Amino acid sequence: MNWKLAARVIAVLAVAVLMVACAIALRPDATEEAPAATVQPQSVEPSSSELLRCREIGAAALDDAGCKKAWADSRRHFLEGNTRRSLP
Repeated sequence: MNWKLAARVIAVLAVAVLMVACAIALRPDATEEAPAATVQPQSVEPSSSELLRCREIGAAALDDAGCKKAWADSRRHFLEGNTRRSLP
């Protein structure tokens, strides 16, 4: 067998494999065609709705007493981990 011919066949096969790999990588996903409704995960943290409200009001949250309490509760919950203590 001629070495030049073998090299050309290998080169053509390599280009074909590369093209197939690119086509697979660049094809559109089926999930993009029909986006599912966004579902917000259930939070274990009781003040998650208050934290969302604070995020929505922006800089005004810095002076809001409810936001300050929610942030303190969130920090306490984060630092304590999953253990729950009852406060006196």
